[in-house]
Amino acid sequence: MQNLSFTYSPVARSVAIGIALAALTACGQTGDAEQAQTNQQPPATSPAIQEHQALVKPMHPIAKLEQSQKRTRVAQQSQMALASHYANDAVYYEVQNTENYQKFDNLAVISVAEQPVSTFSADVDSASYANMRRFINNGRLPPKDAVRVEELINYFSYDYSQSANQQLSEDQPIAIDTLLTASPWNEHNQLIRIGVSAYQPDTDIRPAANVVFLVDVSGSMQSQEKLPLLKQSMLLMLNQLKAHDSVAIVTYASGTGVALPATKVSDKHAIENAINSLSAGGSTNGSAGIELAYSQAQYGFIEGGINHVYLMSDGDLNVGITDIDELKHRISQKRKAGVQFSTIGFGTGNYNDHLMEQLADNGNGVAGYIDTLHEAQKLLVDQLGSSLYTAALDVKFQVEFNPTMVSEYRLLGYENRQLDRADFNNDKKDAGDMGAGHSVTAIYEITPVGKPGLIDPLVFQQQKQNKMAVKPKNEALAEVRVRYKKAQSDASAKYTQRLYNKDLVEFESVSNDDRFAIAVAAFGQKLRASEHLDDLAYQDIIEWANSGKGQDAFGYRAEFVKLARLTNTLAQQNNTPQPVQLPEHEYAVQPLPVTLPARINN
Repeated sequence: MQNLSFTYSPVARSVAIGIALAALTACGQTGDAEQAQTNQQPPATSPAIQEHQALVKPMHPIAKLEQSQKRTRVAQQSQMALASHYANDAVYYEVQNTENYQKFDNLAVISVAEQPVSTFSADVDSASYANMRRFINNGRLPPKDAVRVEELINYFSYDYSQSANQQLSEDQPIAIDTLLTASPWNEHNQLIRIGVSAYQPDTDIRPAANVVFLVDVSGSMQSQEKLPLLKQSMLLMLNQLKAHDSVAIVTYASGTGVALPATKVSDKHAIENAINSLSAGGSTNGSAGIELAYSQAQYGFIEGGINHVYLMSDGDLNVGITDIDELKHRISQKRKAGVQFSTIGFGTGNYNDHLMEQLADNGNGVAGYIDTLHEAQKLLVDQLGSSLYTAALDVKFQVEFNPTMVSEYRLLGYENRQLDRADFNNDKKDAGDMGAGHSVTAIYEITPVGKPGLIDPLVFQQQKQNKMAVKPKNEALAEVRVRYKKAQSDASAKYTQRLYNKDLVEFESVSNDDRFAIAVAAFGQKLRASEHLDDLAYQDIIEWANSGKGQDAFGYRAEFVKLARLTNTLAQQNNTPQPVQLPEHEYAVQPLPVTLPARINN
């Protein structure tokens, strides 16, 4: 094999050495540049960014890839667990519901021997009925405290002037009628019905009206059943006002404003534009809005006319005056100065029924609730004259029972309208007003002496009661008294009527109005879970109401029958242990806890 050898000339050796030195120099420069870049001061950053950068640790590319794969695996496991969970059973959580109702107990059975006199104020509000209807139409029974029996009864109109054969006028603004009949749910008891009808003047001759709409445009009013329905309702009412009436619109949310100063209804286009431009947003400073509304009412005040503020809201006043008593006192002061105050409620979820009722009571106005445009038609169109024109002021009821004839009694409803006995003759004591055409109905259930009752007689009065056992003939069971003031009068008048056993009418023979009113009273007691009607079936109530509908021009009584039928079905469902799908607007599917991936990894 031939040996090969290589020799380098001096020139070639020099070239090779030069190339090597150049390469080393380039490497050195690169290193210097990197070192210089490393030593260069970073740009100035904020303390928050520096703190964040200090918490971020460098991660090796392989570790970063493993972390990404780990997240993907955990997400897949979470989805599988969630799908398996929903396949077995859906979990629901209740969205916070801040609806507020006054808590109260049903009035108790009272011994006549211990307390023979019962006194209470009239109530023409209708909010409880419309709110109850909203619950039932949504597939739920209403909360017990949302049901006020007297408001359910008085939601409907009854003409007692014909029964009493009285001609109503401004000088005789109310007619009073009474009924004694057998109790259809207790064979031992009887019912006393007291009915009052108010004078209905010609609407063409009513005084001019100064109306101020106080509209809640806070963020809580954004849903369809709130501000949009409210605006439609205002437009309906606007069409019923007269050209010489005036309308002002005050809005309140985080702040307050005058959306429309006092404007004659003859300029209807300007009022309609102001209504249609209302939009919702912000928190709810209701007290500040009320003050601004009163200033507008004072600006357009009509001496001898109608001055009325309508608060239209869900009642969720979350900023402003926190002392409700102070707010009620302010409304009472303005009432005495000639400005009435009514409340119209809207919406669900945060409806403050208790507050809305209190404010209307202190303002001698009406507390209503609008759940549909049909209710707006009834409240703000058909009954507008009733809310604007007051026929009788401070209407009070007092019943004295004869202990020789009646052993026990209980009043159906009117729990928050109770008055002291001395309040009846005190003209300074405020009570409910009756608007034009309004009717008020009150029903007592009584136990005649000698019939089984719930209260044992007092031991040391046995001898006295034995002497009372022999009852004189034609002795009255009770005396009914109604006190009221005429419009523009500070002095009250009193009406008195007595009831006798000879007046008893069998339940099968009562009028359509009475049969229907008793059915509604029974329905309200059932919704409030009254122990006195445990054995009464909803089907009986449905039959009474259906047979007592009468002419029913607008179908309100027929609607009640439908509600009673639906309530019967819902009550049967509630008594059957079965899962119930909860309404979407009040419940939502609960997401898995955020700590689930950590539990899966462990």
